[in-house]
Amino acid sequence: QVQLVESGGGSVQAGGSLRLSCAASGFTYSTSCMSWFRRAPEKERGWVATIDSDGSAKYADSVKGRFTISRDNAKNTLYLQMNTLKPEDTAVYYCAAGLPWVCRVSEAQSVLNAYNYWGQGTQVTVSS
Repeated sequence: QVQLVESGGGSVQAGGSLRLSCAASGFTYSTSCMSWFRRAPEKERGWVATIDSDGSAKYADSVKGRFTISRDNAKNTLYLQMNTLKPEDTAVYYCAAGLPWVCRVSEAQSVLNAYNYWGQGTQVTVSS
């Protein structure tokens, strides 16, 4: 049974930091293309960052320089280190897993339908 379980969300003041985790099981995590998405209130789910199996990463412009995506293939866990948080980062954060090809095609990484598996989400609230 495939599972993606996010954790680490919470409430923080602007300028603070949080580290999200996503524990994966039931599929070949080490070769999967992994991403973080987020859904802010009254907005569509949007792409945050993607990491390939070799550790190469890409970021949305809105989080570049503040967020860092990483993965531990030995622990089947994906991370998102979020620093210098802003109120506009308030959202439910989701991890997603896709086949390796998703990381090979830049246009696919931000497309929800390109991913096979999704977590249930974890809430991040940033107050001003």
